[in-house]
Amino acid sequence: MKDITQLAVAILLLPGLLWAEAQPELRLVGDFVQGGLVQGVAQPGATVKVDGKPVRVSEGGLFLVGFGRDALAESLVQVSYPDGRTAEKLLRVARREYKVQRIDGLPKRKVTPRSKEDLARIRKESALSRSARKRDDPRTDFLVDFIWPVTGPISGVYGSQRILNGQPRRPHFGVDIARPTGTPVAAPAAGIVTLAHPDMFFSGGTLILDHGHGLSSSFLHLSRILVEKGQRVEQGELIAEIGATGRVTGAHLDWRMNLFTKRVDPQLLVPPMPQEK
Repeated sequence: MKDITQLAVAILLLPGLLWAEAQPELRLVGDFVQGGLVQGVAQPGATVKVDGKPVRVSEGGLFLVGFGRDALAESLVQVSYPDGRTAEKLLRVARREYKVQRIDGLPKRKVTPRSKEDLARIRKESALSRSARKRDDPRTDFLVDFIWPVTGPISGVYGSQRILNGQPRRPHFGVDIARPTGTPVAAPAAGIVTLAHPDMFFSGGTLILDHGHGLSSSFLHLSRILVEKGQRVEQGELIAEIGATGRVTGAHLDWRMNLFTKRVDPQLLVPPMPQEK
């Protein structure tokens, strides 16, 4: 595992990232933008609240802050140190402009489900996904440079407003990579499998991988899942194969990331997509 202080310095040197510092005992580094993820480092033994809610702090003082798609312009980090001192930092969160994506040709049932059976299935599967993202343990598997789970043309981006069969629906919360069915999917970072479902109503074959501290990756529309719930996988290990399951018009991987209930943009954690020759 990387030393936390060295990690903060290393990340600071990467292009496109911002740095905020309240005092030597509180460092924050990451993307201070809607959909961004920030790593904080406080003095070991400190307790931290973000917008009034306690967050997990590692033995070394590491914690995470996530900003949702429509995060407000400011977020407050409050730290209490073992000796009774306190510190706080008001984070400025940049606003993003989101694209509008129109997708036609989807089965009507997948856009506007009406049957009791479909609605009950959707509720049950949503509860499974929420439960899988509640895991909160001290692992810090996210202390790596994330890699793309698969490379290829990006066909959908985080935050875009979706118009499905002409009807406005929820925004898209992941990055779509278009590749043929059967293309291998690798773990972008190490973690524990918290959900491996072969066929969900909307997302088809669905896999959720927890990276620690409530940060998780979700992989949707899979044709095949190669790991099991509870299994630990390492970065780069093959975990699934791309498919065209669930609500789709073609084969692709939809990669999403959550910090508990906050949906963050995975594309901010990886280098630019390699261009195929």
